[in-house]
Amino acid sequence: MDQQKLPNSTLILVLGILSIPFCCCYGAGGIFLAIIALVMAKKATALYMEAPEQYSGFKNVKTGKILAYIGLALSLIMLILMLFLSDEQLLDFQQQLEQYK
Repeated sequence: MDQQKLPNSTLILVLGILSIPFCCCYGAGGIFLAIIALVMAKKATALYMEAPEQYSGFKNVKTGKILAYIGLALSLIMLILMLFLSDEQLLDFQQQLEQYK
């Protein structure tokens, strides 16, 4: 039997990857992309579990899900930092980060 590629497996991987750098957009960009990737991954996983022998590309789904969780965590941290730190504290934090470059 010929295996078909799991729907949206590559897109889930791309969204998971993009959720990490987009966490720098005040946290909102990363949260948005990560949630979309996680919802799509849940649907793809359910489809794969019904008939695993019919689909390939499940590794992309698993990797995309892991990256989406990482992006979600980083985005939530960034969002919390933005909400609870003043502008002056954020500038000091940014200057400290730039010293390590």
